[in-house]
Amino acid sequence: MGRAELLKQIEEHRSRMVELALQSSFANEKVVEISSKLDRLLNTFHQKTEEL
Repeated sequence: MGRAELLKQIEEHRSRMVELALQSSFANEKVVEISSKLDRLLNTFHQKTEEL
């Protein structure tokens, strides 16, 4: 996955997480699941930028 695709997915997950959290709570199971996926995407992005 390229850098541009990673950034797109990061933004999509961030937006969805905030939207769901505002509708329910940050403790909602789905919000936590998206947050975990977002963390993994951010870690991958960080690793790729360190490789440059």
